[in-house]
Amino acid sequence: MLPTTEHHTVTTLELFFDLVFVFAITQVTAFMAEDVGWRSAARGFVVLALLWFAWCSYAWLGNQARADEGVLRGAVMAAMGALFLVGLAIPEAWGDEGGGLSAPLVLAGAIAAVRLLHLAVYVLAAGEDAGLRAQVRRTAVPVVTAAVLLVVGAVLGGTAQTLLWGLALLVDYSGMYAGGRNWRLPAPGHFAERHGLIVIIALGESIIAVGVGVTDLPLTVPIAAAALLGLTVSVCLWWAYFDVVAPVAERVLARKQGEERVRLARDSYTYLHFPMVAGIIFLALGLKKVAEYVGDTEHHALTDPLKGTGLWALYAGVAVYLLAHLGFRLRNIGSVNRPRAVVAVVLLLAPLAVRYLPALAQLAVLAAVLVAMLSFEVVHYADARARVRAETAAEHG
Repeated sequence: MLPTTEHHTVTTLELFFDLVFVFAITQVTAFMAEDVGWRSAARGFVVLALLWFAWCSYAWLGNQARADEGVLRGAVMAAMGALFLVGLAIPEAWGDEGGGLSAPLVLAGAIAAVRLLHLAVYVLAAGEDAGLRAQVRRTAVPVVTAAVLLVVGAVLGGTAQTLLWGLALLVDYSGMYAGGRNWRLPAPGHFAERHGLIVIIALGESIIAVGVGVTDLPLTVPIAAAALLGLTVSVCLWWAYFDVVAPVAERVLARKQGEERVRLARDSYTYLHFPMVAGIIFLALGLKKVAEYVGDTEHHALTDPLKGTGLWALYAGVAVYLLAHLGFRLRNIGSVNRPRAVVAVVLLLAPLAVRYLPALAQLAVLAAVLVAMLSFEVVHYADARARVRAETAAEHG
């Protein structure tokens, strides 16, 4: 395998890997939308969390060695195949219809294979680094434990499956956090870029959700309005991430060294980016339901409100995204963006205030709040924003 250097960037194979990941998260959105409710939302969250750590494990591995060279190239391709099977199994993850392979077992087995393959290849990528090889061996304990819980849960099904898969997540996430300080991060720019790209991919899913929600319907003014408002929300979330904080965080990560850099990468990217991505996926669920409401003949396009889980997903998804971004900024820069904190709280409470508005108006309110937030930031933080963006342009120019 070919080790990475400090100036290593994302490879085309990693981008290809992400296309399989986006198929899987698209399936998660469709799974939750099929029977919208708190139970399906909880199950969708569990599957999304399983997918996230599977993706993260290869982000770390691709930072240690080039993903498109040697044994690692084959491993990434094998992981793509396994994740593709995960995506195919998601619609029946808790309700296998029979007549073929057991979807829960396929999902659990494929996730386990992705994680175990990652550890096996990491040992090779570690080379003569005894500390890194020891770290991989320690990590095998929570990973194997979680894999067993996933398979047992898949066999039992129902509530037991949900509980055991949730326990598998707890073991995996806590085990990685508690015992994951001795990894290596030789290419901080690659790592930051990798996570920035996955945020863009998740935002792409929020756009796709609107289109899928009205695929078989004629284009009308309400549908066009819903599509443009949904796009506005997605653009605002892109702006909130990439305009200032992301480039500053990348520079902070690059300045750190050794274990301090690893801890910062773990906290800021592996853990704090998950609620960002999850927030976007739940936003996608809300956008999908809005599109269906304004275009479906079963609803009065301009009068029916979005209710229950769909409405909370729309607003709380964005709120969770902003709260995670506040944590991202706090961990890297040590400060809090108070206007965003206020907006996040407002969005968490907003479903109570807008629950009687038509679905299209509910989406319009969300878009208006985000546009107002960013407009305030552009004016109020003009000097600091201009300085950060000038420094970023100089680095890349």
